[in-house]
Amino acid sequence: MPTVLILGASRGIGREMVRQYRRDGWRVIATARSASDCDALTADGAESHQLDVTSADSIAGMAWKLDDEKIDAAWLVAGVYGPSGSGFPTGPEFDAVMHTNVLAAMRLLPIVAPLVATARGKLGVVSSKMGSIGARNSTEGTLYRASKAALNSVLKDAAITYGAQGATCVAFHPGWVQTDMGGAGASLTVEQSVRDLRATLARIDASSNGAFLDHDGSPLPW
Repeated sequence: MPTVLILGASRGIGREMVRQYRRDGWRVIATARSASDCDALTADGAESHQLDVTSADSIAGMAWKLDDEKIDAAWLVAGVYGPSGSGFPTGPEFDAVMHTNVLAAMRLLPIVAPLVATARGKLGVVSSKMGSIGARNSTEGTLYRASKAALNSVLKDAAITYGAQGATCVAFHPGWVQTDMGGAGASLTVEQSVRDLRATLARIDASSNGAFLDHDGSPLPW
């Protein structure tokens, strides 16, 4: 039975990943910040663990729990949007977004990627087209854009380091999705986005290591 790790599965894309992977017979290890969300994940058939991605101590505890695992597929989904405008963020706004979207990845990927490499598996981080500098035509959500551009950089470094060890590491744009962040008017349902993300991760090979892809596998400019 293959194993998938989903970091940030309390709702939206992460929660739907749990449902779809379990439906297809995978062993699912999933994390959420609250005990009640972990209970819900357990009810969905996942092995749940409480994790605060902004806490170094919590991440260290998760590393201990994952010791000796072989992960066939891993997803880093946890993220926040922050202020929607293009003005200067406050210090607390900057810290909240950058700690969740960037620092967490810098701490988690060195823990998770070697476990993926051991299984010669695949690791996806949920980024955003808003983090693309080459495709940028708006300044809305400046802080979120900056955080996803930084996340892409972290992913690219992971691809260089852990690709050589056997892990295929990719950044993904999930599409405009009907989540709390995307809103009800978004063009994709959560089910459609996750179905595409899973299918794309499943079919890529080591030649895609370090890529930035749309949910359907189309390449995106950095």
